[in-house]
Parts: sequence; C-alpha cells; structure tokens
Amino acid sequence: MTAVAEELPPSPDVEEGPRDGWSRRASRRLERHPWARLTMLIGAPAAWLLVAYLGSLVAMLVTSLYTIDDSGLVVEKVSLSNFQQILTEPVYRTVAFRTVAIAASVTVIDLLLALPVSYFVAKVARARWRALLVALVLVPLWASYLVKAYAWRAILGTPGGVLESTFGRSPGYSTPSVVLVLAYLWLPYMILPIYAGLERLPDSLVEASGDLGARAVTTFRLVVLPILIPSIVAGSIFTFSLSLGDYIAVGLVGGSTQMIGSVVYANFSTNLPFAAAYATLPIVIMIVYLLGARRTGAFENL
Repeated sequence: MTAVAEELPPSPDVEEGPRDGWSRRASRRLERHPWARLTMLIGAPAAWLLVAYLGSLVAMLVTSLYTIDDSGLVVEKVSLSNFQQILTEPVYRTVAFRTVAIAASVTVIDLLLALPVSYFVAKVARARWRALLVALVLVPLWASYLVKAYAWRAILGTPGGVLESTFGRSPGYSTPSVVLVLAYLWLPYMILPIYAGLERLPDSLVEASGDLGARAVTTFRLVVLPILIPSIVAGSIFTFSLSLGDYIAVGLVGGSTQMIGSVVYANFSTNLPFAAAYATLPIVIMIVYLLGARRTGAFENL
C-alpha cells in the first residue's frame, strides 16, 4: 500500500499552476489598491449611468437650439429663438417666477414642520422608540406618488371633497393646494437630514448653555441653529429641487396653475425644441442654488 501511494502523482489541487499564481498576484495587488477594487466593482454600472445621464442631457441641450417649421417638423439649424421667446414673453417669465415661489414656499413650510418633529425624535423620545419613529417618518415614502396625489385630489376637490363635506370649505384646485400637496409629499426629505444633524449634536452642549443661564429660545438660536444650518440646507436641496420639477401634482390639484414642468409637458408633443429650452430653466436655477448651498457645507450631510 505504501509503494502504491508513493507512485501516485501529487493532487492537482495542491499544485499551483500559472493561472493560480497570476490570480494570487492580482489579488495581492488589489488588496494594496482599494480604489482599483472599487473601480472594478462599480466602474461599468457607473460608466453606463454617466453615459445615459449625460447623453440625455446633451441631447436636450442640443434640441433646445433647434426650431420647428410651419408643418411642425424639427429644423436642425442652430438658433437661440427659443431662449429669446422665453426671456421676452411675460407669460413664461411669470410661470418661472411662480414655480420658484412655490418651491420656496414648500421648502419653508417643510422646514417649520420638520424642526419640531426632528427635535422630538432625536432629543426627546427614548432611544428604544427612535428607530420606530424614524420608520414612521419614512412610511409615506413607501406609498405610490400617484396614490398620494389622487388622495389629496379627493380631499381638496369641490364639490363633494372631504374638506368641503367635513368643514364646509376647501381651497379647491388652486396654487395653495399645490403648495400643500407638495409640502406633504416632500416633508420626509426635510426631516431626515435635520434629524441626522440633531443626532450628532452633543446633549452636553445644550445642557451647558442652560447651565450658563440661556433660555430655550436663546439656546436654539445661538447653539443649535448654527450647527443645523448645513442639515437644513441639505434638506432644502431635496424639497426645492423636487418641487421645482414637479408637474403631476400641479395637474391633479393645481387647477389653472402652471409651473415649469406643466409648460414643458404641454409643449413636448407639439414643440419639442421649445420644451427642451424651457426645461433648461430648472437646471440653471438648481446650479445657482447648489453653488450657494456648497458654501454652507451641506453636501457633507447628503
């Protein structure tokens, strides 16, 4: 038995062939270069996403420079007539200003609602209940956007809406209804960054302010609020940008109210170059907004 065993060739699993040696050397190199591992892991999906996003954005910008002829066909000739029309006709300027005003109003309302809710969850509620309260804040995000928008349409409608049937009055389908619905839809996006900022705020800092004789309002204004500014700006980026580009809620509860998204949607099938030109407005507005937000350190909370 011993002689037979000695004559058997060594197991191929024990031997290290050229392929095994190459794979081990590559593995050791990847261990020394974590960025190489990350690139190999998400490089292809990230590149595809980048190409798809930038490709569609470039296509939109190029299309905005075209015009249409009398028959409604796109003329692929570079022209700034669409942008000139946006800047010179008052109706399009009015829609743009109204959209910015609605987005700003939604952001302010969500901020006023998110501050007490976030403070209660982060500093008042017991630790064992915080996870449940955060989950409850996230619950509305699990429902479909359209379901929530149609639910508000039933609540605000006249005649026969829930508000009118219960209280005898309802704002109906109007600009205030748009602000109300958008504030409800995007409120979790304001609560979560502020909650994260408050959770990182040491309790000892607030207690020290109280020990020095500062009242609650003074402590909030001089101690808590400056630390929360980046978190507030981070939340406002979500609420402002999402409201700026919305058109579905406007169509359902806005009545005759028009926003930038409404104009883009209305012109998409009839005047594609003009729709593409008008769609650049939210991009320009958000670039300006983000440049201002960058100075506050808000991107660290995203």
